[in-house]
Amino acid sequence: MNQPVPGDSRKWWVMAAASMGVLLATIDGSIVNVALPTLTRAFNTTFPTVQWVVLAYLLTLATLMLSVGRLADMVGKKRVYTAGFVIFTTASALCGFAPTVTWLVGARVIQAVGGAMILALGPAIITETFPPTERGRALGIIGTMVSLGIVLGPTVGGLLIQGLSWHWIFFVNLPIGIIGTLLAWRVIPDRRPAGGQQFDFGGAITLFMWLFALLLALSLGQRWGWSDPRVLALLGVFGVTLALFLSIERRVPQPMVDLRIFKNRLFTVNLLTGFITFVSLSGTILLMPFYLQDILGFDTRQLGLLMATVPLATGLVAPFSGALSDRIGTRPMTVAGLAVLAAGFLAISTLGLTTTALGYVLRFLPVGLGVGIFQSPNNSAIMGAARREQLGVVSGMLALTRTVGQTTGIALVGAAWASRTFLYAGNTNPGGATAAPATAQVSAQHDVLMGLVFLLLIGLGLAIWALMESRRQVREATATAS
Repeated sequence: MNQPVPGDSRKWWVMAAASMGVLLATIDGSIVNVALPTLTRAFNTTFPTVQWVVLAYLLTLATLMLSVGRLADMVGKKRVYTAGFVIFTTASALCGFAPTVTWLVGARVIQAVGGAMILALGPAIITETFPPTERGRALGIIGTMVSLGIVLGPTVGGLLIQGLSWHWIFFVNLPIGIIGTLLAWRVIPDRRPAGGQQFDFGGAITLFMWLFALLLALSLGQRWGWSDPRVLALLGVFGVTLALFLSIERRVPQPMVDLRIFKNRLFTVNLLTGFITFVSLSGTILLMPFYLQDILGFDTRQLGLLMATVPLATGLVAPFSGALSDRIGTRPMTVAGLAVLAAGFLAISTLGLTTTALGYVLRFLPVGLGVGIFQSPNNSAIMGAARREQLGVVSGMLALTRTVGQTTGIALVGAAWASRTFLYAGNTNPGGATAAPATAQVSAQHDVLMGLVFLLLIGLGLAIWALMESRRQVREATATAS
C-alpha cells in the first residue's frame, strides 16, 4: 500500500494535520448548541427556527460523507481534504458575519460541506500514512481529538459568548483553519489514484435522498410525532430511494459503494457494533442534562463538568487501547470494550433520585472507558479491511455510522423515554415528559437504559462471534499453508 517506513517522522506531521481537522470539525459540531438561546434572542426568532442552525449542519454533513469519500478515491485525498479546510474556514467567516438567521443557516450548510470533506477523510489519510502495526495507535489519537472536541465545544462556546459575543464561536475557527490548510497542503502526501474512473451520479443522488429523508424523519419525528403524515411521507421517501440506490449500485460498473464489501461478515459486524455503540451513547447523553438539572438540581457549570466524564475517559484510554490492539489484535479489544461498556450501562441504570456527583462519575466512568477501549480497535479493523482504492469510501462509512447512530439514538431513546414517562405518570401530564413527577422520569430512564444494556449485549455477542470466526479463519489458513 505504499506505506512509509515506521521511522518516517513525516507521518507525525500528517497526524497533526488530520488531528487539527478532526478537532476543528468536532468542536464546531457541539459549540453551536450552547449558543441557541443567544441566537434566538439576537435574531428575534423562534427556537424551532434557530434549531436549523444545528440541524442543517448535521444533515448536510451526514448526506455528503460517502460521496466525498468516493470523490477522494478518484482524485486524491490531499486535494479533497485541503479543499475541505478552505471551505470550512471561509464558511466560518460567513457564519460570524451573518446578519440574519437565514444567512446563518445557509452558511452552516456550506460549512458542513467542508466539514464532511475533513471528517470523512481523516481516518483514510491516517490509514494510508501509518503502517498496519501502528494503525490502532494512530486512530486512537484521532479518537482522542474527537473526545477533546466534544469536551471543549460547549466550554469554549460558553466562554466566548459570555466574554465576547456569539460571532466569535465562528471567528475562532479562522486561525485554526488557516494553519490547518497550510499544514495539510504541505505535509499530506499527494497520492494520485489511477485514472479512468467514473463518478456514480445516480448512486450519489439516491444516496443523498435516502439519507436526507431518514435523518430528517428521525429529527422531526420527535417534535411532530411518529404518526404525523409528513414524517410517514419522509419514511416512505427513504424506503423508495434506498431501494433505488441498492438497485443502481448493483448495476453500475463503478458504484458509489461496492456492495460486495459487505460480503466480508467481519467488516459488517464492526460497522454494526460501532453503530450500536453510538446509538446507545448519544441517546444516553440526550437524557442526562434533564436528569442532572431537573431531578438532581445541579447548575449549568456542574452539569458541564459531570457530562465531561465520558469523553475525558474515552480520550485518555483510546490511544493506549489502539496501541494494544496493534500488538494483540483488534478482536479481543473490541470484545473487552463492549463488555466494559455494557457493564457501565448496567451501572448507570441504577441512577436514582438521590445520586451524588461522585456516584454519577463512578457509574459513568466505565462507560467512557468502554468506549475508549472499543472504538480505536474497531475503527482499525474497519479501515484495515478496505483496499487502498476504497479507503475514502470506507472512511466515509465510518464517519457516517457515527452520525447516523447519533441521530438514531437521540430519536429513539428520546421517544422511548417520553413514552415510558407518560406511562408512569398515568398518561396525564400536559406539560410534557420533562414536567412529569421525578419518580416517573427516573423510572422511565431506568427502563430505557436497561433496553440499551440489552442492545449492547447483542453487540457483544456479535463481537464474540467475530473473534471466534477470525480465529477459525487463521487456523484454516495456517493448516492450508502447512
